Amino acid sequence: MRDKPLILITNDDGVHAEGIKELTACLRELGDLAVFAPDGPRSGMSSAITSLIPVTCTLLKEEPGLRIYSCTGTPVDCVKLAVNDVLDRKPDLVVSGINHGGNMAICVHYSGTMGAAIEGCISGIPSIGISLTDYTEGAGFGECCRFGRKLARRLLKEGLPKGTYLNLNVPNIPHVKEMKVCRQAAGRFINEYMRSENALGDPVYWLTGSFDEVKPIHPENDTLALDNGYASLVPCRIDVTDYDFMQKLHSMIQDE
Repeated sequence: MRDKPLILITNDDGVHAEGIKELTACLRELGDLAVFAPDGPRSGMSSAITSLIPVTCTLLKEEPGLRIYSCTGTPVDCVKLAVNDVLDRKPDLVVSGINHGGNMAICVHYSGTMGAAIEGCISGIPSIGISLTDYTEGAGFGECCRFGRKLARRLLKEGLPKGTYLNLNVPNIPHVKEMKVCRQAAGRFINEYMRSENALGDPVYWLTGSFDEVKPIHPENDTLALDNGYASLVPCRIDVTDYDFMQKLHSMIQDE
């Protein structure tokens, strides 16, 4: 696994999820693949890491140009362990997905799929998170694969700026128009929990909610692009400094 580019594939749905299987199949032609993913679902993990217990990994499959590992940790653990210890060379590309469910707008901050892409970027590797905006069983990943393969091929040639990673979301429709470069939609989730009771009558809470987009809606945001039949592609950065506010903040603390 040295003659071709090395692509590290991971996800937050688990190593046996349909999305990562489809992603692996569609990227086989682009290079050698190392699939390194959690042993079960880890949705909503964001950039969580495992610190209080040891993390283990198991080689599930090996053949020319492909290795598949299962890991007991989070998506970020998978990238860290693969890059720092298990793989014999640094990957040329990290692709996380295909997530079964969208990661547009504010979801980029909660998503384990995107957490893995962020970690790849922190390691200095061009990184993409890919998500299908459909949670239903039997959803098709064909259009995700088409755009993901196109993007991966381009990034293997041209890379990304330091500190930048990509968030690709694709609607589950037969013929997506094209990829549209967008900004992240502004908003938050509301009515986030549904209250119920356990067998003892104690209150329990199920995560639910709906996305409340900030008005007025920017015409170039990712949720609007998806609603209109496009795949949304948002360039994101590791550096979260608010440079526009720095000077005012400096003045504020000096005034005190």
